[in-house]
Amino acid sequence: MTKFIKVKKEDIKELASLASAIWHEYWPVLLTPEQIDYMVENFQSENAINNQYDNENYTYYFIRENDKNIGYFGVSAKQDYLFLSKLYISKDYRAKGLGTMAFEKIKEIAQNQNYKKIQLTVNKHNENTIKAYLKWGFKIIDSVVTDIGSGFVMDDYIMSFEL
Repeated sequence: MTKFIKVKKEDIKELASLASAIWHEYWPVLLTPEQIDYMVENFQSENAINNQYDNENYTYYFIRENDKNIGYFGVSAKQDYLFLSKLYISKDYRAKGLGTMAFEKIKEIAQNQNYKKIQLTVNKHNENTIKAYLKWGFKIIDSVVTDIGSGFVMDDYIMSFEL
């Protein structure tokens, strides 16, 4: 049975470990090992996640299957929309409908916070993920290249979902 468990501050170390494992498995087809390490350290490490909780209105949820954390998602409350920052599922659990179930939970969170839309950024070359978001009803509304430091950039689409 799939559950979505809100990550508490004391669970951040476990979340960071799960994030690192998934990122290092998922991203090598699109990013260099150096950029993956850099992004994990700056966006998904224990320190980075603590900062997101404390200063950037982030909330994370474990995706739990049979009492095992097999993925996670993170959202951030913005002024006009709920930002879907992360949605990752461990390799052995992909393509089983868990992403769709997580998105239903994310829509519920957005509605409970009175948001009318959800926005996200997605790597322009992450074709399967883009297809999933389009299938769920997201639309590409913009394209951005963001300098994230140390010579790395994120080349993304901005996608939006209207509730």
